[in-house]
Amino acid sequence: MAQAMKIAIVDDEQDMRQSISQWLALSGYDTEAFASAEEALKVLGPDYPGIVISDIRMPGMDGMQFLKKLMGSDSALPVIMITGHGDVPMAVEAMRVGAFDFLEKPFNPERMSELAKKATNARRLVMDNRALRRELSDGGQLMKKLIGQSPVMERLREDILDLGQADGHVLIDGETGTGKTLVAHALHAVGSRAGKKFVLVSCGALEEEALSKRLFGPMQPEDAQLPAVEEARGGTLVLEDVEALSEVLQARLLSVINEQGTPAETRIVAISNLQEAGRTSEDALRSDLFYRLAALRITVPPLRQRGEDILTLFTRLSEQFSDEYGCESPQVSAQEAAQLLQAPWPGNVRQLINVAERAVLQSRRGSGTIASLLMSDHEDMQPVMTTEGKPLKEYVEAFERMLIDNTMRRHKGSIASVMDELCLPRRTLNEKMAKYALHRSDYL
Repeated sequence: MAQAMKIAIVDDEQDMRQSISQWLALSGYDTEAFASAEEALKVLGPDYPGIVISDIRMPGMDGMQFLKKLMGSDSALPVIMITGHGDVPMAVEAMRVGAFDFLEKPFNPERMSELAKKATNARRLVMDNRALRRELSDGGQLMKKLIGQSPVMERLREDILDLGQADGHVLIDGETGTGKTLVAHALHAVGSRAGKKFVLVSCGALEEEALSKRLFGPMQPEDAQLPAVEEARGGTLVLEDVEALSEVLQARLLSVINEQGTPAETRIVAISNLQEAGRTSEDALRSDLFYRLAALRITVPPLRQRGEDILTLFTRLSEQFSDEYGCESPQVSAQEAAQLLQAPWPGNVRQLINVAERAVLQSRRGSGTIASLLMSDHEDMQPVMTTEGKPLKEYVEAFERMLIDNTMRRHKGSIASVMDELCLPRRTLNEKMAKYALHRSDYL
């Protein structure tokens, strides 16, 4: 959900404040008005979720002083200045200081709405990017994204916490779509380098010459960024598709690693995404480089090994897409739950995301089933066959857990409502929730 943007209106003339507020409110904006810059500064902090429209001539602190204060606090805050006739040179100076734009009195209200729209869109992008950066630097939040209670996911989280505290280079491997880049972010976020640079280079996306320049330089004077090995100094350098490095670039990378010594100044996290059958990262990399990168190693488990995590993930994803498309989440039958658990999932979590989105879209249209989506992905898959030979008891328990979890979410933790819908006595529901590690506090 996009964050609602506010508009702070700062003007010492009450009539002007009111007229601007009324017009912008009619345009659908949430406004708040201030009679002075001093009053506004008590509210307008560095992460103010909106924009500012301010008169340039005010008693006490004038618009230019106000603008400089705001830019010193948050240089990405869009400020639209209102100028009087003949104040254009001052408006030009305001733009130089950092104003988003200016309006000259008497101004066209439609022009003001147009500027407000552009400024709020720019601010929303800044706020979203900041939120993403905070999330990617928050180890706790990242670990929550590694959903699942299966033994392989418990082990993965333990490995991330353990290796995150170490200083050695790391090799992350696993099938495509399993979330290896997320694991790399988590490794950085839970370790001592969390506040340092995190630089990611996709080795398979660049031709050799461009990749060499991006990794090692030399950069041209007009280039905005440093070579990756310099940019990541003291932090973490992540190399996606490391097997795409040529022999020449592998040798240069090995030289960089050897020059760093121990402990390494810059940690290298290499991600291997080999898809050819029977070929490994050890086959693709020169042996001395492989053993340096694989000093510590994490293998991300495929989705088909994660058991009932598949149902938990599907539920979370379908809820997210339902919110996005403004419709109800599809209800999963016992047969469809079994199909989800049985599917081979060659595309892993990435494929599950696609299936969840398509399930929500077809549910909104009132047609199709989850089983039909899985069968279209795997034409050779038989509805009653399992890929792992799991006993029936495991499928029943996985469906039961998903059913209680979904019902608790729908009723926001109301035990009475869940008991009524599932026709369960209180004691039985409590026992099953304890068995499946479901806690009422998580749904309130």
